[in-house]
Amino acid sequence: MRSFEIAQEDPRTGDVTALLERHLTFTNGESPPEHVHALDVSGLLDPSVTFFTLRDDGALLGVGAIKEIEPGHGEIKSMHTAQEARGRGIGSTMLDHILDTARSRGYDRVSLETGTMEGFAAARALYASRGFENCAPFGHYWENEYSVCMTLELTPA
Repeated sequence: MRSFEIAQEDPRTGDVTALLERHLTFTNGESPPEHVHALDVSGLLDPSVTFFTLRDDGALLGVGAIKEIEPGHGEIKSMHTAQEARGRGIGSTMLDHILDTARSRGYDRVSLETGTMEGFAAARALYASRGFENCAPFGHYWENEYSVCMTLELTPA
């Protein structure tokens, strides 16, 4: 299996900003504006957020983040794989890294919000493949037809 480089990186880096803009364009194209919860660069700079990039020989292939929403509970944010890198296990590799990070921090649970539209089907399938289950809205989310919240109870590292 190929080994990718995952690192904490500043989301203001040129190629990272460009990929985040593509992520926001995608989410805004799939969801009504009031139901887009993807973080922009300024949101990813929040001290409660740890932002990661995934690169292969320097080429940016994906991004993801984890936000501490309360002690012991993290939220996955801004997971995105570059269109040209899809089907290579980028999302799975990033998700596993984020879950390992959560476990190493002693989190009991990791949750997320994603869209219900067809464009988010691959993301929902990826999360379900790692054991995430649908849950009630948490944090600032609310019940609606455009969003689904999912959660995973973690076992210690």
